[in-house]
Amino acid sequence: MFSKKSIYGVLSSFLIFCILFAVGCGGPKPETGKPAITVWHWMTDRQQAFDELAKRYEAATGIKVSFDLYAPSDAYSQKVRAAAQGITLPDVFGILGEKRDFASFIKAGHILDLTPYMNADEGLWKNQLFAKALAVNEFPEGNSYGVTPGIYGVPIDVMTIQMVYNKDLLKELGFNPQKPPVTFAEFLEVGKKISAAGGSASGGKQANMQGLVSGWGEVWMIDCLANNYAFNIMGKDKVLATIRGEVPYTDPDWIRVLTLFKEMQDSGVLANGLVTMINKTAEQLFANGKAVFAFNGSWCVNVYRGMNPGLNYGAMLPPQVSDKFPMTIWGGAGSSFMVNARSKNKEETVKFLKWLTDKDQQAYLAEETQNLPANKDSIKKISPVLAAFAASMDLSTHPNVWGVSEYPSVIEAFDKGIQSIIIGERTPEQVAAEVQKTKDRELARKKAK
Repeated sequence: MFSKKSIYGVLSSFLIFCILFAVGCGGPKPETGKPAITVWHWMTDRQQAFDELAKRYEAATGIKVSFDLYAPSDAYSQKVRAAAQGITLPDVFGILGEKRDFASFIKAGHILDLTPYMNADEGLWKNQLFAKALAVNEFPEGNSYGVTPGIYGVPIDVMTIQMVYNKDLLKELGFNPQKPPVTFAEFLEVGKKISAAGGSASGGKQANMQGLVSGWGEVWMIDCLANNYAFNIMGKDKVLATIRGEVPYTDPDWIRVLTLFKEMQDSGVLANGLVTMINKTAEQLFANGKAVFAFNGSWCVNVYRGMNPGLNYGAMLPPQVSDKFPMTIWGGAGSSFMVNARSKNKEETVKFLKWLTDKDQQAYLAEETQNLPANKDSIKKISPVLAAFAASMDLSTHPNVWGVSEYPSVIEAFDKGIQSIIIGERTPEQVAAEVQKTKDRELARKKAK
């Protein structure tokens, strides 16, 4: 027999359960029929802008987009690799790495070929974007990676890497602030003025003035400038022939490239401690008016704006050594997104990326983040200094579009060799011989396989 109290207790518990069940489940939830798109990225400076664009897209389409930030870039790359191994990649992601890394993801079936979408409607999407930016995401016919020809990524911004100069400091040194050095000889003359000012007891501001700052503790930036001068001195064909093993690094043209760094150091145009400097330190020095020049990418415009909004500076090409070949700079896609080939939301994801790279959204991103837009029609709405970076896009190239890749050990020997030249440990000739020795060893190893 149950007591009246226990019966009331059971009934009360049952009533509470029903209420909670009704509240928790609310009956059948209405289906929106709209997929949710997840984007993984590493760009800490763009999270707020991405979130705003996600709100706009949801308001226009009913589709929710989540931009999930994972930083720093090393942690992001590890997460993407782990997700690829576990087949748990999101709808949209980017790859931070060399072209061979990109190719490995494609061959493993992780990345959707976007060529049909790019070419639809007479190439409407493709033609809106900078060709140099698309090239970074494209694998041409007969590529050395064994990837089916096609476009596998969408650039969301573009970049060029060149030089910037402080107009006020250039004027202090007696040069026209509207006419930065164009030739390498003019560039070295600025270095001599900086050295003279630094050695003068009455130098004032000039006594603490640095010349060129850059993150040359991160050797890829040395490699970038060295490539610029290699293209200028010997042309693209000879550079690529060297990578293929047909021209040695002991060739006089390569020794000339290496000698440029000795000449820069001897003139005084290179900042103190440049070979161990990280790029963040270089950006702080330039933004605070402590350096005349910086070698940096177009992303620096946003960095300098945050550090010193009143900085009076301009952008320039690296001063040319030769007029035989053009001064070629690294450029192309700054950041790109790929579509997960296994995503259940492929079609909607492609539609979203089309929207993200349309001119209005690109103009908004450019304004908010001060990065060059990937959409050519958005260029008119960017700042003058950013426009100067954009104007050099036609002169840009990038190792990812050359079709051949140098051995990492050779690149390391070359770049660290330049560091040793700058600090006076080795001569250009010694470095050239050491680099070629490394190259010969790699070629012999490949032949033996």
